[in-house]
Amino acid sequence: MKGNHITSDALIIVIMLVLACAIFSRRHVDKINTMKREGVSVQYQVLGRKSGKPVILLHGNGGRHEDLSVMAAQLDSAGYLVFAMDSRGQGANEPLPEYHYIDMAEDVFALVEKEKLKAPAVFGWSDGGIIALQTEVLHPGTFSMICTSGANIFPECVENFEEFWQQYDSLGNPVQLPPLTYMMTVEPQMTAGDMQTIGCPALIVAGEHDLILEEHTRLIADNIPQGELLILPGEDHGSHIWKNPKMGNILIEWLRKNKY
Repeated sequence: MKGNHITSDALIIVIMLVLACAIFSRRHVDKINTMKREGVSVQYQVLGRKSGKPVILLHGNGGRHEDLSVMAAQLDSAGYLVFAMDSRGQGANEPLPEYHYIDMAEDVFALVEKEKLKAPAVFGWSDGGIIALQTEVLHPGTFSMICTSGANIFPECVENFEEFWQQYDSLGNPVQLPPLTYMMTVEPQMTAGDMQTIGCPALIVAGEHDLILEEHTRLIADNIPQGELLILPGEDHGSHIWKNPKMGNILIEWLRKNKY
């Protein structure tokens, strides 16, 4: 009889676990979606609790949403609903002959509308930060919170700009740059005045040894009315992000501090 009771108790536990898993699966999502805007397909991952507050993640130039997988997992564990995009022509998307940050910003805005997101938070790394800022400039009020790392608002933001970007062949003739690289030499074209139109809280981050000049990062933060500057000692353009939970921890703490 005692053995039968143990078996019954064990069966009840198994049933409860199955029910719990079923309930969790209905409340939790991990899938890849695709949207189209003006004939261009854009893939994005949706990860987290369906009831969680939305956070959009935007990767850097030539990257993919998996570059921010550590941060996505952290946000998922913290109860947020993550939308991690592959920017147009990058990641799982078909390459394009030319690229513009404004197009990528319009893609983000289209995602917000498609998913019916109400003032989501956004994190953008490098190009992703540019896209986040550009989206809010084009469509004020899209985001409730903006966090960027290693972003810039115009191209002349690194030391020795011409030498940094320009490449020459053995005869000293300029080499034609790949489309994604070329975009970075001429875009974005935002201003300090544009930053002054951003009405939501913004955490503007860069590494102490970032590619982006610290004075440029300060320019962005200083001109956003609710901007905060964070320079991370010892870090470069991506050391605090690439397979590193440091930036995710900073982001979650900042979101919670602002009651998001």
